[in-house]
Amino acid sequence: MHPRKNPRPLLPRALAQALIALAVTVAALPATAATAAGPVPVGSLEATAGKPGDLLDVTESAFHPLPGQPTLTKAWKVSYRSTSALGEPNTVTGTVIVPQDGRKGPRPLITYAVGTVGLADSCAPSANLPKGTAMEANLIQQYIWRGWAVVVTDYEGLGTAGEHTYVAGRSAGHAVLDAARAAQRIPAAAASGLSAESPVGIVGYSQGGQASSWAAELKKSYAPELNVKGTATGGVPAHLEKLVPVHDGSYGSGLLFMAAAGQDAAYPELKLDGYLNPKGKELISFLRNNCVILGSTVGSFKKISDLTTSDPLATPQWRKRLDESDLGTRAPDHPVYLYHALGDELIPHSLGKGLRSDWCAKGGTVDWRTIVLGEHVSGVITEAFNVQNWLAARFADKRTNGNC
Repeated sequence: MHPRKNPRPLLPRALAQALIALAVTVAALPATAATAAGPVPVGSLEATAGKPGDLLDVTESAFHPLPGQPTLTKAWKVSYRSTSALGEPNTVTGTVIVPQDGRKGPRPLITYAVGTVGLADSCAPSANLPKGTAMEANLIQQYIWRGWAVVVTDYEGLGTAGEHTYVAGRSAGHAVLDAARAAQRIPAAAASGLSAESPVGIVGYSQGGQASSWAAELKKSYAPELNVKGTATGGVPAHLEKLVPVHDGSYGSGLLFMAAAGQDAAYPELKLDGYLNPKGKELISFLRNNCVILGSTVGSFKKISDLTTSDPLATPQWRKRLDESDLGTRAPDHPVYLYHALGDELIPHSLGKGLRSDWCAKGGTVDWRTIVLGEHVSGVITEAFNVQNWLAARFADKRTNGNC
């Protein structure tokens, strides 16, 4: 048996490095005390679900960038049908936010992939957006100000039964695309201009950069009917295995062990528990029951060799599954704005630059930007307006030839 979500999580043993969380991602800051309404059960719903993106449940929700801050929006929490990394039907939840500005015509839709929030259900965007405790809500609000609707996926296993398949690229890409489909199918949103005719933009950074990049690559084969005008993606962990030496034993090692738990959730044959020593099992259990602030703190400065009886990454099955999350194997069928900070300490700039080369070599249209000053967290903040302006040009059907 793998250690799983526990209603009585272990208490943290060290909090002295709490400031480390600032270097994780903007999404690292939701209040970990926030609780979800409870996991959405799966199984029976999936048995009756139809196509990917079909709505399974819609309930009224709310959007607050900060606690109690009002917004002129309507919001819904949705449960929708999606597809796992193994190609099996699953259930994913998310939040749809639509401005109430009187617009009736086709309204642009952003399908937004958040950065790392953690593995526990309480970390899910849908649990924090209504309370104003999801920091990326301040970035999301900027899209709302432009009159665009936004749907934010919770990804597989956040807010639903089962474990979060953290950085399992294919699963995340499916969830992002199916979130857009689900948002366009909400009858109550049609009165505000959100429909199948809405132009779509895909957005994400860090973990969300991987998810949005996977969505961009999968769109042509998986969701060809979506009117995707462009993808804006940054800080992309394009090759997971190349991040292992960066994080093993460093302040980012908690992310490495979260990724191991996520791969294990996506691919049950990996059997992570069989490689862990007692300290490793304790850490993985803690990570599964907490959000990223505590997870990254407690998991920092730990080496794989300290927590395992043997290295899972030395095995063919683990290497194979990590390779399956590699990006750059196909070019998106629409323009991409790809950006990366030169001084990114968590995801090296070389990974973003390599993804640009891969997409360009395959005929993609890529607007590539290196952020000369800054690091991982600052990249998503300082580039926010450039991303929005680039998407606005795509929604206006202005042509871009990229800079390959």
